[in-house]
Amino acid sequence: MAKKAVVIGAGLGGLSTAIRLAGEGYDVTVLEKNNTIGGKLNQRSGKGFTFDTGPSILTMPWVLEQLFDSVHRKLDDYMEIERIEPQWRTFYEDGTSIDVLSDIPQMLEELKKVKPEPDSSFMKFLAYSQEMYDVCMKSFYKTSISGLKDLRSQHSLKELLSMDPFNTVAQGTKKHFNNPKLEQLFNFFVMYVGSNPYAAPAILNQLVYVQFGLGIHYVKGGMYNIARGMQKVLDELRATVLTNEEVSHIYLDGDTAKGVVTANGTFYEADVVVSNLEVIPAYNTLIPKKDGRVKKEVKQLSKTFQPTVSGLVLLLGVDRKFEELDHHNFFFSEDPEKEFKQIFEKGVPADDPTVYIGVSSKSDPSQAPDGKENLFVLTHVPPKTAMKKDVDWEDYRAVVLNKLERMGLTGLRESIEFEYQFTPDTLEELYGANGGSIYGVAADKSTNGGFKIPAKSSLYENLYFAGGSTHPGGGVPMVTLSGQLTADLILKHEAEKNAKAN
Repeated sequence: MAKKAVVIGAGLGGLSTAIRLAGEGYDVTVLEKNNTIGGKLNQRSGKGFTFDTGPSILTMPWVLEQLFDSVHRKLDDYMEIERIEPQWRTFYEDGTSIDVLSDIPQMLEELKKVKPEPDSSFMKFLAYSQEMYDVCMKSFYKTSISGLKDLRSQHSLKELLSMDPFNTVAQGTKKHFNNPKLEQLFNFFVMYVGSNPYAAPAILNQLVYVQFGLGIHYVKGGMYNIARGMQKVLDELRATVLTNEEVSHIYLDGDTAKGVVTANGTFYEADVVVSNLEVIPAYNTLIPKKDGRVKKEVKQLSKTFQPTVSGLVLLLGVDRKFEELDHHNFFFSEDPEKEFKQIFEKGVPADDPTVYIGVSSKSDPSQAPDGKENLFVLTHVPPKTAMKKDVDWEDYRAVVLNKLERMGLTGLRESIEFEYQFTPDTLEELYGANGGSIYGVAADKSTNGGFKIPAKSSLYENLYFAGGSTHPGGGVPMVTLSGQLTADLILKHEAEKNAKAN
């Protein structure tokens, strides 16, 4: 008889775990409380506009290819992925604009706008970033790592030192460029995982190579087609995916997870339970009759693994085209150190935030009516757990729109004909995210060294986790990879049990 697995939550981490386990013969059931799958990767539409409500940038498409290959499918049969150029368009307060391009000679010309001879410093930085990525391909992206001990066991001292372990992201960019504008540009890559460049370990500078070397991609028809493709594969593997099915609690027999009970009282028996809900919220909400061990575990985890930033998201359908915008755009703050200090240390939204605008209709006209555009506007703010005061989100919306209009998007307010908002409260309510966190657990050199919460529960047998709070972290490729690595961990432990039994 096939072993049974229940996955709580149909975010990309949960769906990825489900695909891998179903491909290995498990009888898999995925339970999702919302009426659609995908978690934060979702979609909204209105008045002819379509918006991806969460991730809008796809890097490392090999992660998706690897997942589909593992169950003998070709990714291209389920979605159409295309490369985006320019990768980003960036705007500075003094009027400078730099396009981020994968063509290195063209990119060097762009960098000359702010640094007369950038060739040597940029090429050295790119080599430094690539070396980190190449080393991580041996371990970080291959197995579920639970801490420094795991990492050390897989690398030589030389490889560990190549990870620049004594510096933060910002220190790494400063020693290469010593140029405020370029430091700000390359520091912002760490926001792919929602962390503070002045606190995150320098190993995350590899994200620069991830983008330049592997490219920025978009899924035709909207990023939500990733979730649709995963659903189709699960259907083919005869896994069960149920929406509007909220889990009340994990059923425990002593210290062993034996299944889950839903809000309507249905019991789903399981040999293994995987929570795609973040680890800390899972312990807080899904464990019945919490004993002292759970409270102690949550307290310790909360000290070490702080949530990443949350965000104010404005989905704006506008009645015109903003020619100065490209597919991906960043409007930088004037003082990045002050911006990050306010968000990460003072626990308040930045007075002058960096604002991202994604306009998928630039590459995919099907996403907006003719002559109009769909603007996905994201501004990072502290998670609710770190927020030091109440925020009037309408007032902060005004701060964001004022900045965009001041920096060139004249008439933006008047052009809006459709709008939908997400706040930290929305993100927490919809997805159970810790404090409305977007990317799971923040990488912090001083508290967790950039590591995430172990994917295997330290308290309960047969309970595992996948998603942004576990290794390797947040973002589309990372959470998808987390699901695969969690499934690998389950299969490894099952094989070890069988070996002992025999």
